[in-house]
Amino acid sequence: MKVDRAVRRSLLRALEVFVVACGLAVTIYCVLFIRYLYTTPPFEGWEPKQVVVEKGEPFRDVVKKLAREGVISSEHFFAFLGFVTGSTKKIQAGEYLFPAPSRPVHVLSKLVRGDVRKYYVLIPEGANVYEIAERLADMGLVDRERFLSLATSREVARKFGIDSRSLEGYLFPDTYVFVKGMGEEAILRVMVERFREVVTPEMEERAREMGLTLDQVITVASIVEKETSVDSEKPIIASIIYRRLKKGMRLQMDPTVIYGLKKWDGKLTREDLRTPNPFNTYVIKGLPPGPISNPGEKSIRAALYPADTDYLYFVSRNNGTHYFSRTLREHINAVNRYQRRRWRRRR
Repeated sequence: MKVDRAVRRSLLRALEVFVVACGLAVTIYCVLFIRYLYTTPPFEGWEPKQVVVEKGEPFRDVVKKLAREGVISSEHFFAFLGFVTGSTKKIQAGEYLFPAPSRPVHVLSKLVRGDVRKYYVLIPEGANVYEIAERLADMGLVDRERFLSLATSREVARKFGIDSRSLEGYLFPDTYVFVKGMGEEAILRVMVERFREVVTPEMEERAREMGLTLDQVITVASIVEKETSVDSEKPIIASIIYRRLKKGMRLQMDPTVIYGLKKWDGKLTREDLRTPNPFNTYVIKGLPPGPISNPGEKSIRAALYPADTDYLYFVSRNNGTHYFSRTLREHINAVNRYQRRRWRRRR
């Protein structure tokens, strides 16, 4: 009996020691964990860190990426934080940017909210689909070839409710906020929806009143956009386009020729002007088969509300503005005046 009591006491003492040790260990762990939660990595030598979370990627792999980039200091504690908060299945895929050191709670919160890196993309007025594709591809937002394949597809245009040979002219120039992983079609849809916000049903009704389709109006607007950046000149150039069309004259607009060239080195030659292509308005009569750029609102309004003029010609003054003429003789004199002056300066 004495032996049993002695063994029992020993077991109780051992259990007490074990409980105290466990309590102490848990206390130390909790203290270290709490300290970890409120510890921010040092700012010294910090550079913005980029971490990409793939769709369906296991939480443990994300934790390793964060640790590898120095965003978190302890894989173990961060994994435990994810576990106790029930966040391991809630983080969202995407590209994350950590511009400054962050506490673990803030890092996890960012992943759960899906606060992914945002790209502000300026699409300038007059940019065409090829230039837009290049800009988006350079930022890693799209695959250039896939973007162009979709943007130049008649079927995709119809899917978006656009009655045109492609989405050229309907990707409204503006500043957009995109994120990686959106996909080419989603980006195109955002830009077309912006076009729909600007080009109202009233504007479409105005096109019908003019006896034109919306696509014809946007085609005129796209030429106006490429011919001048001076807002006051846009309705005048639109009027010249319509007057030439009414008279059965060729438009002879350089930007249309350039758009139809497969390669252009910045100089438009006489051979280029004579080479047939669907967009060469020195060769074809009427409008080209579709828009040649993505015009802004002022160019679209100029195409809908052209100026009331009797001009038929215009030539660059080489200062961003144009000289407008009513007769061919007046136009030739203006060309000689401004183009010869330009040629002399080049000599």
